[in-house]
Amino acid sequence: MDLPTYPFQRQRYWLSGALGQGNLDVSSAGLDSVDHALLSGAVGLAGTDGVLLTGRLSVETHPWLADHAVWGSVLLPGTAFVELALHAADQVGCGLVEELTIEAPLVFNDQSAVAVQVAVAAADESGRRDLTVYSRPADAADGVWTRHASGVLADVAVPVTEELAQWPPAGAQAVTIDALYEELADSGYEYGPLFQGLRSAWRQGGAVFAEVVLPEGADAEGFGLHPALLDSALHAIGLAADGDPEAVEGGVGLPFAWSGVSLSAVGARVLRVRIVRSGSGVSLLLADGAGAHVASVESLALRPVTAEQLRGAGEVDVARDALFRVEWSSVAVPADADVDA
Repeated sequence: MDLPTYPFQRQRYWLSGALGQGNLDVSSAGLDSVDHALLSGAVGLAGTDGVLLTGRLSVETHPWLADHAVWGSVLLPGTAFVELALHAADQVGCGLVEELTIEAPLVFNDQSAVAVQVAVAAADESGRRDLTVYSRPADAADGVWTRHASGVLADVAVPVTEELAQWPPAGAQAVTIDALYEELADSGYEYGPLFQGLRSAWRQGGAVFAEVVLPEGADAEGFGLHPALLDSALHAIGLAADGDPEAVEGGVGLPFAWSGVSLSAVGARVLRVRIVRSGSGVSLLLADGAGAHVASVESLALRPVTAEQLRGAGEVDVARDALFRVEWSSVAVPADADVDA
């Protein structure tokens, strides 16, 4: 038969994985529903006031993750770990992510999903709680959990009154960023459209000011601060000094150690950003399109990561599951050997 001359039309009836996993009914599994785009359930730990949050992530259920690739590997943005920590803090009544260290990248090597756990320990005498983030392949019920991040939550955040009402700041000099993402791609940062949100930048003294946006069509619902929007804010770090954007000796620089992270408003789609270098890291002040405070980062340090490290991060550990055994073999000893030794 001849094919029709009009365009084919199709309608999908299969249910796709929900981007906002908090809409799933997990009560039958003994969990409480969580209204978050990266998490699906939570459970209070018996005998303590600790909490365990769970989720399931894949490029198929969260297609926007594919826009965050480094050296050819798709990995969970460091800003997503911050988002998980901020939501965990909110769940237990804490207002500050005092520390968060990313110990190992979470790499998506194929379409398979990973199970994620965010564990929040009981509060100590000062109200602080330890936090850890783990993952393992979702289809490996007896698989080994990988610890990706650890940190500390504090029950009280330091009030922040700073705003960025005057925009751009008086006396700030505009910085050309037309070729920024081409330069980042040459350096190993393969950002898709969702992670190319940096629109304008200025310098004033030792500070860099930037404006970032969440592209049209991106859904910010279910996030405190969308990881792609916060990640785009970090793209201006390299503009704080002459040189390659985000350049770090030995490899590309990925977020490593966060300190003093607080969130005062949710759902932002536009950010005004101030970045100031501090020692080996930077501090960030984030405001909305009107200049009102959204979030603060007291300190952020980057760590160099090579392509080889990322390629091996998400691979199956064959040696771990192999059936090794110990075998003793006789060795000939020379007649004049020191037997005692």
